[in-house]
Amino acid sequence: MSAPVASQKTYSIASIPADGIGPEVINAGITALNALTDTLKTFKLEFKNYDWSSDTYKKTGKYIPDGGLEELKKHDAIFFGAVGAPDVPDHISLWGLRLAICQPFQQYANVRPTRVFRGTESPLRKCGPNDLDWVIIRENSEGEYAGQGGRSHAGKPWEVATEVSIFSRHGVERIMRFAFETAQKRPRKLLTVVTKSNAQRNGMVLWDEVAKLVAADFPDVTVDKMLVDAMTTRMVLKPESLDTIVATNLHADILSDLAASLAGSIGIAPTSNLDPTREYPSMFEPIHGSAFDITGMGISNPVATFWTAAEMLAWLGEEEASKQLLVCVENVCEQGVLTRDLGGDATTQQVTDAVVAEIKKLA
Repeated sequence: MSAPVASQKTYSIASIPADGIGPEVINAGITALNALTDTLKTFKLEFKNYDWSSDTYKKTGKYIPDGGLEELKKHDAIFFGAVGAPDVPDHISLWGLRLAICQPFQQYANVRPTRVFRGTESPLRKCGPNDLDWVIIRENSEGEYAGQGGRSHAGKPWEVATEVSIFSRHGVERIMRFAFETAQKRPRKLLTVVTKSNAQRNGMVLWDEVAKLVAADFPDVTVDKMLVDAMTTRMVLKPESLDTIVATNLHADILSDLAASLAGSIGIAPTSNLDPTREYPSMFEPIHGSAFDITGMGISNPVATFWTAAEMLAWLGEEEASKQLLVCVENVCEQGVLTRDLGGDATTQQVTDAVVAEIKKLA
């Protein structure tokens, strides 16, 4: 008798392409993922599309319909494109969709890996392939983006606006533990804590104090501390001195865009918005934004979305498939099939076709 065929696990993925180039790159990502599952035949992905975008907001007054978050909870992961449109204020679009998912779903750990891919190069003159290999851990639920504050006396010369940063011991400790655990799993076991406690003498001092307390539980991890302004120069001048980095919501938001550019392009950088407790589905997205200046031109770089897809697979437990997908993407970069932001002239479709062709070689 022939051996029974093992059943394939099926993962339910919510797809939210949203705005700008989001639909273009998410379509490319789903194409690559479907090719991967068809080739490997070790697991399945079922996608459900959610048409939540700025167009939806302009038609209905809402990005997420009533009951939408309850629907999202049913999925294993969320594959997100980008949000933002020229005719909708940015604070409306961000808080209406992306943060409206991240915050209630307790996706407090935003993880942004950065490295120089084979076939691409850093704008840093002396940066070798292994000199820039970082993971930036961004606190994703409070800090400067807690949404606390307000405005009074609108339109008057004495109008006042406040934007209050929130640092709770609970919030700081959980992101620090996540960062130390991440650093502990990486070969160098090196963590840099980014701060600005010289000028921000309350929340950031608590941030430093909690980091020091948590460090005692990870004696095998080497820790250093950098002021955020000095950190920008260290990233440029001594990239090889860094490995795992933890920073506040605002600081890491800025530093991770710098990191992506130093690695070659913001068009290759992925993001994972994680709920480490796994009570809620985590959300995975490229960091490049909606990029309306190139929307519809067919030249958007899908590499960030492919890498994002690989991060999603790893989170779902399909680590080997994740590694295989990323190798295929790097092979394509090394072949010189690159979009304009990386110095090539390939279209989104050409890069996608090349990645699919590499995936089929895995059979």
